[in-house]
Parts: sequence; structure tokens; C-alpha cells
Amino acid sequence: MVDHTLLKPEATRADAQTTIIDGLELGVYSICLSPSMLPIDTGSARTCVVAGFPSGKHHSLVKASEARLAVDSGADEIDMVIDVGAAVDGRYDEVFADVLTVREAIGRDRVLKVIVESAVLLDAVGDDCLVQVCRRAVEAGADFVKTSTGFHPAGGASVRAVELMRATVGDGVGVKASGGIRTAAAAADLIAAGANRLGLSGTRAVLDGFPE
Repeated sequence: MVDHTLLKPEATRADAQTTIIDGLELGVYSICLSPSMLPIDTGSARTCVVAGFPSGKHHSLVKASEARLAVDSGADEIDMVIDVGAAVDGRYDEVFADVLTVREAIGRDRVLKVIVESAVLLDAVGDDCLVQVCRRAVEAGADFVKTSTGFHPAGGASVRAVELMRATVGDGVGVKASGGIRTAAAAADLIAAGANRLGLSGTRAVLDGFPE
């Protein structure tokens, strides 16, 4: 269930290799990296790469090009950031178009996760905004909706957000919880709320808190 993540701006290629080694030892599902790290061999783990990260304020065609280049360089999964301001404004058609542009660029054989910054949407607008954004993302072809980049000061994953996202997308679409998940208890709560993928940078500490 874990995307073992290294997205710090100061991360080096040596850091990426260490992250891969740690992730493989821990048996994670994927290694999530910045696009500049590609091409890179993640071994038996899938390669996950972000696009439009972390602000989401890139033009849709730039996100699409970034995502396509990542796929051509070996990425199995793309985690794209929406234009959060468009969502806050209620311009859900623009959110749809943004996601669709990236989906069409990478094709249907790659997993697309859509980062919605759920804490921002809930705090600034309310439940309906998060619901509408998730619906439009799924309509545009998202395989997962994802809570957070982990970089926004509004916060990361919450049980409330994950429950609402799961209720909105149903069982046929994934929900990835990410941002600020540092303990096994927090991870367990998010899984119980409906998350079926976790974005973790402190993976070892979280997994150490679970019974073997």
C-alpha cells in the first residue's frame, strides 16, 4: 500500500538511491520521486513520479508534457497536482480539463493519481468543493484521488477528508492519503477511513509500529 516518497527539493541522486534501497528492503509498492531523478531503476518496486508539483499552478500542457516525459523515461504512475485555486473558485470544468489533459498525454496504461490538497478545499470552501473536485477528477480519468502534496501549510491527510473522498469515488477508484503520516496509528486510522494507498517519507517508522 505504500508509495515510499522522496520529494525534497534538496534531494540528490545519492538520496534517491538510498530511498530505493530502503523501499525495496521494506517491500513497498512504489518509489515516488521528482521527475528530474529519471531515468532510474527502482527494482521490483513501481516508479511513481509527480507532475505540476507542488503548487499545481503550471499550465495544463506543461503538466502533460512533464508527465509524458516521465512515462517515456520509465514512470509507471503519475501523481499530478490540480490548480487548487480553480477548485476554490468553483471552476470545476477547469479542474476536469487539467486532469484530462494529463490523462490523454500519458495514455490509459499508466496509473494517474490526482492531488487535490484536501485540507485547503475543506478549510477554504467546505465538503462540497472536495466532493466536486473528486467527481470531476474521476470523470477525467483519475485512477486515484490523493489528499495532499505534503508541502501546503494547510496540512496533509485527515480522516475526515479520506472518508469523504472514499464516499465520493466509491470502490472503483483509489484513495491515496499523504502528507504528515508519521505513525502507525495515523496510518491505521486513514486505512480504516478508506485509503488504499499511503504516501510516506518516514516509511520505516510507520511500519515499525505495526505488528509483524
